[in-house]
Amino acid sequence: MTDAICYRDAYARTCEATVLEVEPSADGVLVRLDRTVFYPGGGGQPADAGTLLALDPVYGGQRWQVATARKAGDDVVHLLTGTEAADGPEPGMRVRVDIDWERRHLLMRTHTALHALCGVVWRDYGAQVTGGNMEPGAGRMDFEFERMSGELVGEIEARVNAELAADREVRVRVLPRDEAFAIPDLIRTKVNLLPPGILEIRTIEIVGLDLQADGGTHVANTREVGRIHVTGYESKGRINKRIRIEIVDHGTRQPA
Repeated sequence: MTDAICYRDAYARTCEATVLEVEPSADGVLVRLDRTVFYPGGGGQPADAGTLLALDPVYGGQRWQVATARKAGDDVVHLLTGTEAADGPEPGMRVRVDIDWERRHLLMRTHTALHALCGVVWRDYGAQVTGGNMEPGAGRMDFEFERMSGELVGEIEARVNAELAADREVRVRVLPRDEAFAIPDLIRTKVNLLPPGILEIRTIEIVGLDLQADGGTHVANTREVGRIHVTGYESKGRINKRIRIEIVDHGTRQPA
């Protein structure tokens, strides 16, 4: 099983690892490591990109581009692409694993902003989530609203920005399934997407605003997000309305 550091430390940018397995694929080369800082994607958050660097001097500091990562059972595999992928790392090799930190941190800010949006919409309007997606700096959420208007989304934008400016801590916990599901309103999606076989549930709490089951990466405090702007809204059905947002400033960064 790969030690996926991202789930317990979203701020880890690099680590050293041992190559366990290398396998050709249709779109490059898949590399399995004993540990990684890469987030493999899921829950609407894209996977990380970055590099692997050979630490053995025999290989002269060879570096490989990692286009993406993905889950493979309990492991995380890294997809190497480009001409250098054919001459990829070998099992047993020690490598340094580096993510594209600027991209990851922007995704963390975006993900936390979307949770703040969910928290405001649930608290103030009682609307469940029916879908969502994100990219670095922008995202969208679908909610069970019958009607949507410019006045309403303007009100939602102002309320979300007030919560982001409130300096709220963001906490990560892993709970036994029974304990997690005893929390009221833990599942905000219209359909519970957590398979019955999962015995532990990872939760993300924006203290005083929002608590949800979630597997992605987040900033440690809402002040890091900055402000959001609602860039559009649209109807996706009779009681399904989409809100699109973007991050419009840099927020307050954590120390490097």
